Amino acid sequence: MSGGLSWGSRMSVGRRTAGAALAVAVALLAAACSGGAPVAKPLIARLPAEQSWAPAPVEVDGVRTVATTSGTTFALHTKNGDVTFIPGINLGTTTPGHYPGQVAIEAADYRRWFVQMGQLGIRAVRIYTIHRPTFYTELLAYNTAHPDAPLYLVHGIYPPDESYTSTRNIFDPGPTAAFDAETRDAVLAVSGTLTRAAAPGRASGTWTADVSPYVMGWVAGAEMDPVSVRDSDARNAKQPAFAGRYFVSAADASPTERWLAARLDVLAGALERTGTIAPLAFVNWPTTDPLRHPTEPNDAEDLVGIDANRVQPTSAWRGGYFASYHAYPYFPDFQRHEPAYQKATYGGRKDPYAGYLTALKKHHATMPTMVTEFGVPSSIGSAHSGPLGRDQGDHNEREAMATNAELLREIKGLGLAGAFVFEWTDEWFKLTWNTKARQRPLDRTALWHSPWTNEQHFGVVATDAATRSDPTRIGSSAGGVRSVEVSHDESWVYLTVRLAAPPSPLVLGFDVIATAGEPALLPVGGGRSSGADVVVVADAQGVRQYGRADQDGRWLDQGKGAADDLVAGTWALQRLTTNHEQTVPTTKRRLPAEFLPVGDLRRGDWTPGRAGGDSRAQYSYADGGTTLQLRLAWDSLMMSDPSSRTALLVRGPDRAETITVAAIGVRASAAGSEVAGPYSWQTWDTVSYKERIKDGVEVLAEAFRETAATR
Repeated sequence: MSGGLSWGSRMSVGRRTAGAALAVAVALLAAACSGGAPVAKPLIARLPAEQSWAPAPVEVDGVRTVATTSGTTFALHTKNGDVTFIPGINLGTTTPGHYPGQVAIEAADYRRWFVQMGQLGIRAVRIYTIHRPTFYTELLAYNTAHPDAPLYLVHGIYPPDESYTSTRNIFDPGPTAAFDAETRDAVLAVSGTLTRAAAPGRASGTWTADVSPYVMGWVAGAEMDPVSVRDSDARNAKQPAFAGRYFVSAADASPTERWLAARLDVLAGALERTGTIAPLAFVNWPTTDPLRHPTEPNDAEDLVGIDANRVQPTSAWRGGYFASYHAYPYFPDFQRHEPAYQKATYGGRKDPYAGYLTALKKHHATMPTMVTEFGVPSSIGSAHSGPLGRDQGDHNEREAMATNAELLREIKGLGLAGAFVFEWTDEWFKLTWNTKARQRPLDRTALWHSPWTNEQHFGVVATDAATRSDPTRIGSSAGGVRSVEVSHDESWVYLTVRLAAPPSPLVLGFDVIATAGEPALLPVGGGRSSGADVVVVADAQGVRQYGRADQDGRWLDQGKGAADDLVAGTWALQRLTTNHEQTVPTTKRRLPAEFLPVGDLRRGDWTPGRAGGDSRAQYSYADGGTTLQLRLAWDSLMMSDPSSRTALLVRGPDRAETITVAAIGVRASAAGSEVAGPYSWQTWDTVSYKERIKDGVEVLAEAFRETAATR
């Protein structure tokens, strides 16, 4: 998607020079990340001296703050003057092999990442929750070493207890008290005055680094479930309006908005007690935005609104207030159907995302509006299609970086207060709706990296699987198939097939589960399938991957139309559901289910850094077409958890179980000859990975530099 995006708009000779210097910095950075020679003195993509980002705090009624809001303006006060658009990056709490609650990031990771962020022109980082003390220590050390190009911080407060999604009561005393306690701890962590004992799911230790001079804002909470909010509001309709010292709820505020006003009041009070203030916001997203979207086909995506306008600061709060949204260009579907958004234009073309952001900004006409999450992933799989090809996946790395650069410039151009790319590193533990049901057990998803799960590939930094096994020779012959070798890592199964002549066709069969139901014949050539559950066909038309229709994961995609084309006893090209069958409420237009043909494999070079390469490529030929190099996602081979050799057995619509397999049978047939044998592997409970900056990052780095440098 988004191929051919224009990022190199007209620039002066001086800016061309800056861009060239940045390209050198990115090249050195990429070498350092990929195991090349380390850079002795980090080459920072510095702004000109007159554009120092050093903090220049102001006094508001005797309290110093580095950021303020006034009307729709968010101002970060620097020595070069007020910055009114903040380009930044989101940073999670974990690394491959771990879950967020394990808070696994080490001091060396932060130290490396902060330098890399600076080299890419990033000037602000947002975190969702309290990190280990080393985050704050390393951030202070980095900012001290780079006084003219510090990293500013937007700090989050993640709810420790989200049981409201089951109790349908946001006002339950336990979760509310837990949120307020976490709020107070977060403020103490930032000021370097927190000590707390170890407990599951949270950072612990002693925080001694005071990074409050670099805190430009706070965003409290998490995306809220609309059905739970609706039910909680009905249950708590008689909850009184909230009137705190620093925040109050408006007369027409919903119960949830009253609850949020109380939470921001706690945050403001905690900040005042430490003698620091900064602009505050709470997390919101399009699903619970305050706008009405009558064309939205999914009722849950326009069920309830939460409005920052109805959570209001009092004159006692001097720190500022803004609206914060996680807003992506592909979801919800109202971006594809709402007439006003369809008519909106930006950059000389129709752009529904621009229409949506403009509507949000207009609604919040008395405060700044900031997009604190946006971006597209560089994954083979996708979960949703978006206007202008800005899909939720099915991008190579260069496309994803170029799209993020385009969106960053667009958000600034629309007059919003800031934009934070999601996210810094790829995260292995993530799930998404159209692959989640295929990945079991869920407590092992962090141990392997799924190319089909788009949520695992949003990072600017790739975290590539690095435990590739030695090749195992399945067999050899003197016929059409000379030999087959197989190896694997935490993402892929790799095959090298050597042939006597180019395939016409070559058929690879994979026997994964020992159950009846395999189609009798192969999808090409009329030969027997010999017990295969998955088949790969390579011929003059390309390489395609098929699976047994009765075992297709689309049976588990709850919703209309996902499995309508699946007939037991046949083969199905492997596809991911990207949307269910829907009806647009306002026009009654019926929309068919949508699919991404992940079984139609791409040819190319997947080696990072290669000119003309494609990170989504899965096969290539060498030796005049007689050697096929192929990589297949574990997901495509019916493995629900390769780390424990667990396969998925589909029993019917929305019904599946898992089985442990000893090996996968591999069979290769071409020109009347065949090679066959089992492929097994050692299970694993730990992972190794290799970080690298993704291909095409120089385009995004230029957008960071440009949006940061322009006042």
